[in-house]
Amino acid sequence: MQDLFDPSPQQPAPDSAMEAATRPLADRLRPTRLSEVIGQGHLLGPEAPLGAMLAAGRLSSLILWGPPGVGKTTIARLLADETDLAFVQISAIFTGVPDLRKVFEAAKHRRANGRGTLLFVDEIHRFNKAQQDGFLPHMEDGTIVLVGATTENPSFELNAAVLSRAQVLVLHRLDAEALAALLARAEAELGRPLPLTGEARAALLGMADGDGRALLNLVEQVAGHAGAALDAGALAARLTRRAAQYDKTGDAHYNLISALHKSVRGSDPDAALYWLARMLKGGEDPRYLARRITRMAVEDIGLADPAAQRHCLDAWATYERLGSPEGELALAEAVLYLALAPKSNAAYAAYKAAMSAAGKTGSEPPPSHILNAPTKLMKEQGYGQGYAYDHDAEDAFSGQDYFPESMARESYYDPVDRGFERDLRKRVEYFEKLRARRQGKLTGEDG
Repeated sequence: MQDLFDPSPQQPAPDSAMEAATRPLADRLRPTRLSEVIGQGHLLGPEAPLGAMLAAGRLSSLILWGPPGVGKTTIARLLADETDLAFVQISAIFTGVPDLRKVFEAAKHRRANGRGTLLFVDEIHRFNKAQQDGFLPHMEDGTIVLVGATTENPSFELNAAVLSRAQVLVLHRLDAEALAALLARAEAELGRPLPLTGEARAALLGMADGDGRALLNLVEQVAGHAGAALDAGALAARLTRRAAQYDKTGDAHYNLISALHKSVRGSDPDAALYWLARMLKGGEDPRYLARRITRMAVEDIGLADPAAQRHCLDAWATYERLGSPEGELALAEAVLYLALAPKSNAAYAAYKAAMSAAGKTGSEPPPSHILNAPTKLMKEQGYGQGYAYDHDAEDAFSGQDYFPESMARESYYDPVDRGFERDLRKRVEYFEKLRARRQGKLTGEDG
C-alpha cells in the first residue's frame, strides 16, 4: 500500500538519473520518517496513540483500519524502523498455514538473538478465524508485534481474541488539504507544476477520491502532457475517474444503507436520494434496496401513512418488470415518498414490547371464556363460558379482557399525533373509554 506525505521531506538521492526516471512516483515519494506521513495526525501527533507509544518506547500490537491508499503499510514499516524491530510483511491473500509457521519460527530465532519482529499482515481480515487464532500465542509471548491492516470493520471480521490483544487505530481517507499537500510534493519531485488549469487541478484531486496512491498514479498520467494546460473537460477525457470505494458485502455497504435509512427517517429527501444514488453507482443490487426501502416504510412510517408500504411494494414490482436502469427510478420515487411521509415507529415499538412480553409469559393459556368448546368435555371444563359476542353488545364492543387470566392488562400501542395515526389515536382513546365504562358496569361502579 502506498502512502501519504508532507510536501517538504528530503528523500535520499537516487543512485542515478536513470533510476530516478524509472522508479514509480509513489515509490520515490515514500516517507522515511513518521513525521513525513500526512493525513493521519490524529494517530501520529505527540499526544496521539502512536506518538505516545513511541515516546514511551513500547509498541503494542495494532490493527490499522482504513481505506486504501492512506498509509497503512508505510506506517507499519516506519514503526518497525523507529523501534528497531525486524519488519516482516505478508499478505493474507497469498499466505497459508505452512508459510505462517516459517514466519513464526524465524521470529523465534530472531528473538533468541535479541531482536524482536514486527509482523505486518496486509488484508488480515481475509484470514479465517482459525488462522487468526494462530497468531495469539506468538503475540502473548512477545515473539511478534502484530500490525494488521484491513479495509473492513474489525468488529465483524476479526476474532474477539485478536481484538482483545491489539489496539484498533482508524486511518482516515485523505481530505482535500492532504491531497493538495501530496500533489505539491509530487510536483516538487517532478521539478515542474502539472499542466492543469485551477479547475482541472481541483478535478484531479476529486478523481483520487481520498486515495493518495490513486492520486500519484493520476499525476504520472498527466505529467507527460505537452502543450497548453488541460482544463477540466480535457482532463476528464484523458483520465478515468477512480471507481468509488464500495464493497457490496463490506463495511461501505452497511455504512451507506445506514445513511440512506437515517436520511429517510430524518425526512431529508435530498440526502436520501444521494445515498440511494451512491449505492446504485457502487453496483448495489436494486432488489436489496427495494427490500430495505420497504422495511423503512414498515419501521419508520408505519400506520402514520399506511399507503407508504403499498407504494414501496409497487415500486419493487415496477423494478422487477422494468429492470435496470429504468426501474431504479421507481425506487427513487419510493425513497422520496418515504422521506416526506409522516413518521411513526409506534407500531414497531408496540410489536417489540409485545414480543418481549410473549417471551416472558409464553406458556400462559388464553382466558377460558375466549376458548372454543367444540366437544362436551371442553364445555364441562368451562371453555367459552361467559364469552360475550361483541356484535351483540352495545357499539359492537363488549370490553372483555383477552389477556391471559394471570396477566394484568397491558398497553403496547401508543399512536403518535401525526398522519393517519392521529385518527388511530382517537380510536384507541374511544375504545379505552368504552372499556372503562363496560368494566364499570361489570363491577357495579358505573352509574
